[in-house]
Amino acid sequence: MEKEWKAVSVWQVVNLILFLAAAGYAVYLFGRVVYSRYTYVKLGKPADLSKDLKARVNEVMVNVFGQKKLLKDKKSGIMHVVMFYGFIIIQFGAIDLFIKGLAPGSHLPVPAYPVFTLLQEITVTAVLLATAYAYYRRFVEKLPRLKRGFKAGLVVIFLSVLMTSILFSTAFEHIWGAHEAVPAWATPVSSLLALPFSWMSPDAAMVMFYVFWWIHAIDLFMFMVYVPQSKHFHLLVAPINVFLKRQGPPAKLKPIDFEDESLTEYGVGKIENFNQKQLIDLYACVECGRCTSVCPAAGTGKMLSPMDLLVKMRDHLTEKGAAITSRSPWMPAFAFSGANAASEVAVTKEEDGTYNYPVQLIGDVITEEELWACTTCRNCEDACPVSNEHVDKIIDMRRHLVLTQGKMEGEATRTFQNIERQGNPWGISRKERDKWREGLDDEVKVPTVKEEKDFEYLLFVGSMGSYDNRSQKITRALAQLLNHAGVKFAILGNKEKNSGDTARRMGNEFLFQQLAMDNIAQFQKYNVKKIVTIDPHAFNVFKNEYPDMGLEDVEVYHHTQLLAKLVKEGRITPTKEVKERVTYHDSCYLGRYNDEYDAPRFILQSIPGIELVEMDRNRENGMCCGAGGGMMWLEEQSGVRVNVARTEQALAVSPSLIGSACPYCLTMLSDGTKAKEVEDDVKTMDVAEVLAMSVDFNSQSETAAGVH
Repeated sequence: MEKEWKAVSVWQVVNLILFLAAAGYAVYLFGRVVYSRYTYVKLGKPADLSKDLKARVNEVMVNVFGQKKLLKDKKSGIMHVVMFYGFIIIQFGAIDLFIKGLAPGSHLPVPAYPVFTLLQEITVTAVLLATAYAYYRRFVEKLPRLKRGFKAGLVVIFLSVLMTSILFSTAFEHIWGAHEAVPAWATPVSSLLALPFSWMSPDAAMVMFYVFWWIHAIDLFMFMVYVPQSKHFHLLVAPINVFLKRQGPPAKLKPIDFEDESLTEYGVGKIENFNQKQLIDLYACVECGRCTSVCPAAGTGKMLSPMDLLVKMRDHLTEKGAAITSRSPWMPAFAFSGANAASEVAVTKEEDGTYNYPVQLIGDVITEEELWACTTCRNCEDACPVSNEHVDKIIDMRRHLVLTQGKMEGEATRTFQNIERQGNPWGISRKERDKWREGLDDEVKVPTVKEEKDFEYLLFVGSMGSYDNRSQKITRALAQLLNHAGVKFAILGNKEKNSGDTARRMGNEFLFQQLAMDNIAQFQKYNVKKIVTIDPHAFNVFKNEYPDMGLEDVEVYHHTQLLAKLVKEGRITPTKEVKERVTYHDSCYLGRYNDEYDAPRFILQSIPGIELVEMDRNRENGMCCGAGGGMMWLEEQSGVRVNVARTEQALAVSPSLIGSACPYCLTMLSDGTKAKEVEDDVKTMDVAEVLAMSVDFNSQSETAAGVH
């Protein structure tokens, strides 16, 4: 008896020493890998983040614990919820299993232990089934947005081994009899697994228990070391990234201080010139492909894949970070033969604090073609479950191309020159900016700010509404409706310039700031307090980005917001029946940038005879028309035209009219119907035009009459 006790004690001591050695080595490797990547992120510029703790905690609750964005795709979302919460629950089971192996006869001291083991058994089985489904989605169903290959399959192996080792450990534990107090109902799956092995002796079962116990331990430690060296680093970084998510207007661009004489280049041409929050994004990427699956550029055959963009930048940061810090990115070193060569590359530090490295971010890692394919629609960001922000990185690199290298397409150069010289992208004389008024009826008054001092709204017409023949019809319809409602408004006339959004999104920050300052000077000169515009891009830049340039105490409205307000107040009453089957296309800059989806739909639904039908991709998942990010002025060189693809989505619901609330969108959709040769059967109109069709302008409402 004494010899048996001593043998058990010696085995327990040896087992404990081996376990602590393995665990300690794994923790050491894990810590080194995580710290190395931390030093790489620290190479970036400090991030200027708001301190809105309540909003940040809410983001974590909604998108980390609530898994809101993941559940947009119900199938993979539910699978991920099972894995997410399963892993949290299983950690307690892992501790319990380790206690059982290190101190036979003991277990985790929790109340109602049999209930605890039942919960563990159910959770392990659920995670195992979710893992099997993940394998099916990736390798059998072959979902296009998911990568396949050894690395993608490795995590499935890790998880499968972890879960099965738990179940078999418990099965052999039953035969061993180490925990006779645990009833079979508390471990239903492992009890079934134990049945074929019931012939085993307790000693043999004990050996098998420890075989699977060690398989579980080694697999867990390997997985722990693997996680920060793979896309699964998001398990640690994603919650941090969600917490640090930009608060305030989405995709708001940061101004460049051109008076800062210490700046030797503008934009971002080196990975370390991004701020630290932007670099955290790279390690938070799950490589789930949701961003790429909704990207209008990727979906129409362009070079750009938002996921690949981040992955390539992440790998570049890891390689360059290793070279700069001399810290190996891969552990253990012997398992990655040749992979640590990056940490041995010689780098030199420049006077501006950046590093000279043989691989260039723009050109070698990210191509110019990728950068110019982006429409800045933010569908990628909206789809991302870990709150990654792609657009500002692309614009920062465009800024570097345009302002530092002077490299851009010929169309971009002409657009900038035209805006700079005449205040519009076509280069048409600025003196013709208010000629659109010539198409109005005599009774419709559109005064300039010089002619009408006592106005409530400044109607910022924008370049499209002023010069584009088709968009002028929107402006005239809006002017007619505002007159009918008794709204006092005025325009800047020939003093108005381009809003600057086009220049800014195309990377010409200097031109944007010039335009912004000129426009703000006009707003202040005429004491503008409210602005309304038909252009969602101008609406966004005035509302969210002009305040950085000095615009204060000015309310900004999109024309659909003002029209919806006037309809609700009874100042505009649609009475004429408009027999149309309408599908509405959401503008990216009105919708995803400013969360306005309801005002245009409310207007359409208030019109008698309108049947409103939704496209498959609508509201926050609506596809871009292809004009954003300055793409209106650049020629698409590859794949299907984005506007044609979007038009096809609209035609799929058999509309008689495609509605929009943006002059750029209207132009692109009109071109799309022409490309599909259906322009005679399917009309394209702005919401304001459709509303004007339903209003009896010969009768003025009492409310409107009272305003006069």
